[in-house]
Amino acid sequence: MIQVHASLADIPVASWNRLVGADTPFLRHEFLAAMERHGAVGERFGWIPQHLGLYDTQGQLVAAAPCYLKFNSYGEFVFDWAWADAYQRAGGRYYPKLVMAAPYTPATGARVLTSPGPARETQAQMLIAGARQLAEKLGLSGAHWLFGTEEELAWQEEGGFMARMGCQFHWHNQGYEHFDHLLSAFSAEKRKKIKRERRRVSDAGVQLRRLRGDAVSEAQWAVFHRFYEDTFDKRGGIPTLSLDFFLDIAETMGEQLLLVLADYQGQSVAAAFCLVGAHSLYGRHWGCSADFHSLHFEACYYQGLEHCISEGLTRFEPGAQGEHKIARGFLPTATWSAHWIADPRLRQPINAFLQHERAAMRDYLAEMHQHSPYKDRPKP
Repeated sequence: MIQVHASLADIPVASWNRLVGADTPFLRHEFLAAMERHGAVGERFGWIPQHLGLYDTQGQLVAAAPCYLKFNSYGEFVFDWAWADAYQRAGGRYYPKLVMAAPYTPATGARVLTSPGPARETQAQMLIAGARQLAEKLGLSGAHWLFGTEEELAWQEEGGFMARMGCQFHWHNQGYEHFDHLLSAFSAEKRKKIKRERRRVSDAGVQLRRLRGDAVSEAQWAVFHRFYEDTFDKRGGIPTLSLDFFLDIAETMGEQLLLVLADYQGQSVAAAFCLVGAHSLYGRHWGCSADFHSLHFEACYYQGLEHCISEGLTRFEPGAQGEHKIARGFLPTATWSAHWIADPRLRQPINAFLQHERAAMRDYLAEMHQHSPYKDRPKP
């Protein structure tokens, strides 16, 4: 039986986290529930929790999905504004829609959370069907799974969802022992460029520190949050995550947070915030109060790479978009979403668009791989 929960607080922490696993900290109960408590999701920002839970006959949670009724497309990073416009021109209403996602987090990972074992695929299919049935029951324009895995995508396509391909730039650890070992895999030109960027930061007198979340003081979180808000203000965005949210998750899941602080003359002038999984690092937010050449690359990329190597992490997702990441070791990687559109008049043209877009995206990934900085270019 599938139940819809208007708050994650209705689901026991251990029951939810057992399904999430250890490598997707942005889906932990502590993370998503803190968003609800501190207003990052809810009516103000158009993310209304509708979490799906699949229960067995004993009332035990066996599968789940982070699910939201969305009244806009903000914070999704899978851009569908053209679809919304087409719906309106056809006389329909695109919003609200149903979205299964980690709010404001364009990071790849399971969105169909299932129990391990032989019933896993059946549980997934039931949950996927349940999401579509909920969208139909509420009279919504569609249902959308964002940044899921390729395994899930196959199940979703069987359930009537259409696949959409995107691109990000990710790094994979090939057993590097230290940062210079990583650079030895680069071409001479790219290796010199990165060394020059790092030297510019150190020569300017900027010092970098990496702090685990539970070792960050409240004052340091306040400094980071000021940088975080300034970044959104400069770009015309909305800083949805409050300081209290960061203080909350630092207390409940601090071991899975990483804060990089950049100091100059005794003052912090920049910071980068990451989430840490069992195998992966996820770059999320950055901000600064002073302009230093290459400091963004140092704080957001090179410090993260050093952390991955020292901690034995196998993957680093530094965030959405950014072709400049290629020269710094992050290679083009396909990302996936799955979409069900209620209106049959629009379903077919959107599906045709997705097929054309996928062909163009595959060409783009192949082209971007040609710019790999590695001497032995990994195959796309």
